[in-house]
Amino acid sequence: MRTRFFFKITLIISLIILFANPASSQKKAEDIYLGKADLYKGKKAALEYLSDSLIIRKFGNISDAIWNYAELGMQEFKSSALLIKTLEEEGFKVEKGVAGMPTCFVASWGSGKPVIGILGEFDALPMISQKPLTSYQMPLVDGAPGHGCGHNMMGTAAVAAAIAVKKSMEQNNLSGTIKFFGSPAEETVISRPYMVREGVFKDVDAVIDNHASSDMSTSYGVNGSAVMSVVFSFKGKTSHAAGAPWSGRSALDGVELMNVASNYLREHLFYTNRLHYVVTEGGEAPNVVPDKASVWYYIRNTDERLEEMYKRVLDCAKGAALASGTSLDTVVVLTAIHQRHSNKGMAETIQRNIELIGMPEWTVKEQEFAKSLQKELGEKETGYPVKIKTLRPPSDIQVGGGSSDVGEVTLIAPTATLNFPGGVPGEIGHHWSTVTSGYGTAAWKGLNAGAKVMAASALDLLTKPKLLDEAKKEFAEYSKDHPYKSFLPEGAKPPLNLNKEIMDKYRDAMLKLGGDERLF
Repeated sequence: MRTRFFFKITLIISLIILFANPASSQKKAEDIYLGKADLYKGKKAALEYLSDSLIIRKFGNISDAIWNYAELGMQEFKSSALLIKTLEEEGFKVEKGVAGMPTCFVASWGSGKPVIGILGEFDALPMISQKPLTSYQMPLVDGAPGHGCGHNMMGTAAVAAAIAVKKSMEQNNLSGTIKFFGSPAEETVISRPYMVREGVFKDVDAVIDNHASSDMSTSYGVNGSAVMSVVFSFKGKTSHAAGAPWSGRSALDGVELMNVASNYLREHLFYTNRLHYVVTEGGEAPNVVPDKASVWYYIRNTDERLEEMYKRVLDCAKGAALASGTSLDTVVVLTAIHQRHSNKGMAETIQRNIELIGMPEWTVKEQEFAKSLQKELGEKETGYPVKIKTLRPPSDIQVGGGSSDVGEVTLIAPTATLNFPGGVPGEIGHHWSTVTSGYGTAAWKGLNAGAKVMAASALDLLTKPKLLDEAKKEFAEYSKDHPYKSFLPEGAKPPLNLNKEIMDKYRDAMLKLGGDERLF
């Protein structure tokens, strides 16, 4: 009787505190979680593990190490190895080289149903090397890669969450399986369509995705753009560019005419389209007519319009070859992905745990850095946010935008994405300002808050069958009108050597400036 009476009193006091402070901080949320009705033993064990200052530092150091490695897609050998080592030391069984990609892996613990997956990324972006926690542009290594999308935090947060869930499952004798899907080359949206094609997600019941951000939020519905990443290569005939230009046929002319044609095409495409390219090969000397030239295109649109748009761009390439007297030698699809189709039930589960955990508490020093970076960028000097965002219905209007190969997974299993804090509001994606703020204590706090939300959400799905059944029922109904069909052409293979030359050029110089690997 005394125990029951004490629990009721504790619960009442906790609820009074909660409703008196709806935007309570992470610390306040943790102070009262013993009294919250939905915080059962399993969730409590995971959050206690992640609240340990040594654990926060451990995963913070791992995130900072991956930040230092700054490895581009398909070349994340050190980053993936560090995450694999961390998982194996905690008893996870790790399958490496998944779907034919050396840096792709799946780590599993437990057995049987349900199977809950957590996605993680760890690749960087080219050309945006930057000194950490510096509010003006200062590259560490000129021209080298940098983590301009927070993937160092994302892979680490997801691993921390998976380990926390595993520890809670052990302590509380919970059945089921927790899986971490180590997914390389997200910045070039490569790994997941090949992972899906190989059946990597075939037994998973639900998937939690995550992304570094400057806020704490989630969403549902359709967003972003589907994309096809394609390299068009032209073949011509060499000659002396001054002495006998009439004897040559310039492959570069083919590339340039294709680009002209596709730029005129933009006028006649629906407003959801995005079209951009870089010339990857265009000859080696101006006085030699080039017989080889290539251009790499990103073709983006909605799922419904993507394939038609691709065919029209392909026609531009064919016409350019005819006009230039060259041949369209090869058309290589590197990858092709869908828009995101996020599950409402999954988003609602994540949102409840966002409200449980709340935002981190930022120090004065952290806020000073955030405001100084905002000032440099010409943004409002508000510092790091202190309030979480509410879950809102999706927009009915699709206008196009960025892409992520998470879209493939959303059409295979109920999936939603957690955005967790750590970035400075106003920072620019794929830019030095994101690189500089993805390192250090504020990033540690953000990824730790994200790990807590993911762990708590995974435990809800593992232990509340009705919750998981509702998400799966919603997914099954949605799939009737949106069945999965890969955009990859038959015979497509992941481009394993992508970015190798760039990493070979910069890796040694970057590692000399990195942290002490003996810490790990």
